[in-house]
Amino acid sequence: MVDQGVVCSVDPLVSGIGRDVLENGGNAVDAAIAAGAALTVVAPHLCGLGGDLFALVHVPGEATPASLNASGRAGSGADPEGLRAEGHRVMPFRNDLRSTTIPGCVDGWFALHERYGTRPMDELLAPAIALASGGWPATAMLANAGRTLEGVAGAEDLVGLEAGATVKRERTAAALRATAEGGRDGFYLGDFGQGLIELGKGLFTEADLAASQAGWEAPLSAEAFGHRVWAAAPNSQGYLLLLALAIADRLDLPADAGDPLWAHYLVEASRQAGHDRPERLFEGADVSDLLAAAAERAARISPERKTEVPVQQAAGGTTYMAVLDGNGMGVSYIQSNAAGFGTRLFEPRTGIGLQNRGTGFSLEPGHPAEFGPGRRPPHTLVPALVTRADGSLRLVAGTMGGDSQPQIVGQLIARVLHSGEPVDMAMRAPRWRLHPGETGFGTWSGVYDIDVELESGAPEAWSAGLAERGHAVAWSAAGSGFGHAHLIEVDEEGRAEGAADPRAETGTVAVAPN
Repeated sequence: MVDQGVVCSVDPLVSGIGRDVLENGGNAVDAAIAAGAALTVVAPHLCGLGGDLFALVHVPGEATPASLNASGRAGSGADPEGLRAEGHRVMPFRNDLRSTTIPGCVDGWFALHERYGTRPMDELLAPAIALASGGWPATAMLANAGRTLEGVAGAEDLVGLEAGATVKRERTAAALRATAEGGRDGFYLGDFGQGLIELGKGLFTEADLAASQAGWEAPLSAEAFGHRVWAAAPNSQGYLLLLALAIADRLDLPADAGDPLWAHYLVEASRQAGHDRPERLFEGADVSDLLAAAAERAARISPERKTEVPVQQAAGGTTYMAVLDGNGMGVSYIQSNAAGFGTRLFEPRTGIGLQNRGTGFSLEPGHPAEFGPGRRPPHTLVPALVTRADGSLRLVAGTMGGDSQPQIVGQLIARVLHSGEPVDMAMRAPRWRLHPGETGFGTWSGVYDIDVELESGAPEAWSAGLAERGHAVAWSAAGSGFGHAHLIEVDEEGRAEGAADPRAETGTVAVAPN
């Protein structure tokens, strides 16, 4: 038991919906589904019914968390040769339906509900339906994001918004009602699915949409800072978080996070963990040898200088939520469109934005992550949990941030577990990130003039210390590029505390006392 349930999300309405579910007898999974559905309505610039989700579920007394992979697959008409014939060397980033995979979000809700849900699904979807049909006040973030959709067919209800103005999404409400009444088939084989098939002109088939995009998989874990850290297996890039923390744990990491050596060691640990990501990350990849090589990679790191690593050179729209119920069940939950509004294409019948997760595929012939029918692309989403040696839950953690997600979550975990910082202090602390490329998804596929970006407000000692060690450093404005993270900590007495990221402007912690 813990002293209170906690819901941390990017939006106060959403956190409040999750809290209400907990107060009315639902568990953490029920709350995550209800809040996640509401997020698809109020934060379509971050996630949506046309996107994916991953989740880790900690159940007290169970030694291993359950790991849900609800990331979608490419349609039956996926044709890498056709893209190459058009001159593409990498997957199109925007405005091309071929970078849309079948969305896994809704299948993810039903998989979570089937295994853990205690409240009826129509009850859990009702708050999201009420928001979509009755309206809610637009956030400044949504209003600003909507300006990128001028002239985009299907996105009319998201254009021309002012902060505070009432937004209604009747077509999305209808899609959610169809889901509540008809189950997953009410969504995938209803108006949305039929519209996607028509839009794809052979890219997707009804059989593609009839197949569930969600499945339970064994999670990965690694020891770090006296705890066990858990993450989703490939096609998630979660192993990068585990490997970087395992490497850092083998270094003489200062306890003081303001020490430039703290930043240098964590930067180097991330670079050693991730430099071969383009070759090693794909659906079903076995990364056990990489996790076993933490000591070897740590030995390559010098306290005095940047270590050169090989990088393969090639020519965010996500939101994370942490949920804890009064019985100690924790859910690390992340859902995403990939980049902002994804492809910036909208299914016309429902007005649902379509993700661009397919940009993670390779167009190199024979690559294990090559674009192809029924395949899942390499994925940036990294939900995380941390447990103590006795198996009890310590942290629920995650963030948005594209390729930077493992780096951001790693800094939060190091601050709490190694430096002993309270979760709110760790959340507010400035961050660094490796250069993410132009799109936020290019950290490991390019060579850049800048190695490390420092968030405004970071210690000057970081800049000087990293530069002295050979890192090319640049300052960057604080904001979502450094994540919208959320964090819940449970102490050994069962006291729970949550922290929402101030970078999200509307990030909110809602509590449900026991």
